[in-house]
Amino acid sequence: MTSAPAFPKSPLPEAPGARPPVAPGADAPQGNPGAPGPRSRGPRPAPRLRALDGLRLIAALMVAFYHYGGRDGEVAEAWGTSPGELFPASSQLFAYGCLGVQIFFVISGFVICMSGWGRPLRSFFASRVARLFPAYWAAIILVTAVFALPWVAWEAVSPSDALVNLTMLQQPLGVERVLGVCWTLWAELRFYALFALFVVLPGANRSRVVLFCAVWLLSAVVAEGANQPLLDIVLMPEYAPFFIGGIGLYLVHRDRRDMTAWGIVAVSWLIGQHYAVDRLWHPPNPDFFSYRMSYVIIAIVTVGFAAVAAIALGYLRWANWRWLTVAGALTYPFYLVHEHLGWVAIRALHGTLGLPPWAVLFGAVGVMLGLAWLLYRAVETPLTPRIRRALLPSARAGG
Repeated sequence: MTSAPAFPKSPLPEAPGARPPVAPGADAPQGNPGAPGPRSRGPRPAPRLRALDGLRLIAALMVAFYHYGGRDGEVAEAWGTSPGELFPASSQLFAYGCLGVQIFFVISGFVICMSGWGRPLRSFFASRVARLFPAYWAAIILVTAVFALPWVAWEAVSPSDALVNLTMLQQPLGVERVLGVCWTLWAELRFYALFALFVVLPGANRSRVVLFCAVWLLSAVVAEGANQPLLDIVLMPEYAPFFIGGIGLYLVHRDRRDMTAWGIVAVSWLIGQHYAVDRLWHPPNPDFFSYRMSYVIIAIVTVGFAAVAAIALGYLRWANWRWLTVAGALTYPFYLVHEHLGWVAIRALHGTLGLPPWAVLFGAVGVMLGLAWLLYRAVETPLTPRIRRALLPSARAGG
């Protein structure tokens, strides 16, 4: 199943000592933003990148429309017919929504590099666990419980498989998944492990990050050529260019004149668009639900890279509305629950209540956003800081 990943909740303040670029027309920081002023008690945090929150929500909505109207399978059972018949003109457009995954991976590379910079390994580990698992556990329990209801058309996984799903390691173990979207979490976990081992553990600095990007990208290309399953699992050739491109864009965020960083971004984009086209394009074929054009795939990948680049360079600082922070907070729980519980919502709104397709489509998105808000307030808000404190008693602030 192609879905979007659940990534770090929201952009984190830049590490002390970092020098974010100044966007044209923006107020320039006075002196080194990482150095305390004469009356300051500590470094001033960099402005929040709220535009990145907004971009994450856009990527999540792309994936939701793909799952609801851009593919067949279980969602066709929920609609009672193929979405292509209900949305004859739009279903082909919705089919490109799966590329929200690639955009998410670029954002993840940016955010993880930002959050890991200047942070010890234990703090990095505590931050990742506290951010990923509370909503994930809640989603696993909720979807399992709903699918176990006698009037729901889809069967729940076995109790043993549901318990394994709580570890987030069901994919490599070959266990049936509670959440179809969790394959992307497995990619995220491997990225975190690589970044923690080779960057966070020895201490993040520009040279080490550049070396990490270069070695990983080259190794991923070699792994693709070697066709060795173990290398594919560890190095993720298909997804590595997007994570690495995001890391390169964070280096650009720190110094827009860093030509090496721009080179990392360019090579990552070139290889990334190749994988996107190779995996998602096919000749026109009546056996496939949709036909994606190669140049549209390239264009969407390019727009994803360009959007993160615009944020990195400060061109979207004007998009600083507070509601974008809420949007960013809802993205992860929305991603977790929207697919499977969206089927239930679509069946109820369309099959039971008889609402028209477009009303059902937007209604299902609205219901899932409302559920995401409940998970954020009732689960993430109380549990995330508690888990972080349990794993890192000395932690005073979120990461």
